[in-house]
Amino acid sequence: MQTLVTDRPEEAASWLDRGETVAFPTETVYGLGADAFDAEAVAKIFRAKGRPSDNPLIVHVATPERIGEVAAEIGETARLLVERFFPGPLTLVLKKRDSVPEIVSAGLPTIGVRCPSHPVASEFLRRCRHPVAAPSANVSGRPSPTDWKTVYHDLGGRIACLLRGEPSAIGLESTIVDCSVNPPRLLRSGAVSIESLRELVPDIEIATSCKPGEAPKSPGQKYRHYSPEAEIVLVEAPQESLPLDPRAAWIGLAAPPAGATKSLRCHDMDEYARVLFGFFRTCDAEGIRTIYCELPPDEGIGRAIRDRLVKAAGRR
Repeated sequence: MQTLVTDRPEEAASWLDRGETVAFPTETVYGLGADAFDAEAVAKIFRAKGRPSDNPLIVHVATPERIGEVAAEIGETARLLVERFFPGPLTLVLKKRDSVPEIVSAGLPTIGVRCPSHPVASEFLRRCRHPVAAPSANVSGRPSPTDWKTVYHDLGGRIACLLRGEPSAIGLESTIVDCSVNPPRLLRSGAVSIESLRELVPDIEIATSCKPGEAPKSPGQKYRHYSPEAEIVLVEAPQESLPLDPRAAWIGLAAPPAGATKSLRCHDMDEYARVLFGFFRTCDAEGIRTIYCELPPDEGIGRAIRDRLVKAAGRR
């Protein structure tokens, strides 16, 4: 298969409406989309990514008013969150309509729904006939893509179309809140922080990872994610030096320790989030064997960065 690269949302939408897969930019990471009501098209996503079939997808809508096309009910908590945070980097898990194929929700009675704020994504979704099911546009388990060239590296020849846009402004996947339960639960941390959520809905709980044999209600709960080929070593505090290793790298908020072949010091946590996955990929391309990652404070988007680092290191 030859992958068409285009700058035109209407062209990309025409491919998707014909039952094909289309990668597209969002403010979080690039997504790989298919018509959410076309089970055969959605199956192409799983094949292209090598994604486990029990890992549910998030459905993207052009406007909040279209949530009802895939969600059977929207409770008061969900309405409050939609009014405050949509469009934006927040996904809500809601009771799904029976018309949504089970492959999208991995057989669950719930569906994750998001309304991106990225202008190219908004225009693309507006031109698509139906809402779009879309995980991140990468080979499953690898660091999520934050620019179109990374998408092409992973999926070129496996997908029909790639809608080109600017690099993602946030760099980490959306926050996910399960509104199908009471009290609601934070399933995945992201740019919409638990602190911001609790200002609006004080009783939101923080969910733990899936137990063995349990079906995940959202992406990122069960399988190893975000992992480069290099080994990830998590560091709680700045280090004066690293173990002698000619192919070791460092990323964090503190000054690079002595011994790092490659390093990236981030000015703040927003920059850390934005550049993290790209740094992982650059390290792999340059033959780095070990990446030392400073764990940021467990607050704001720092919680999301810590979550991605822990999963990238193969922990839960």
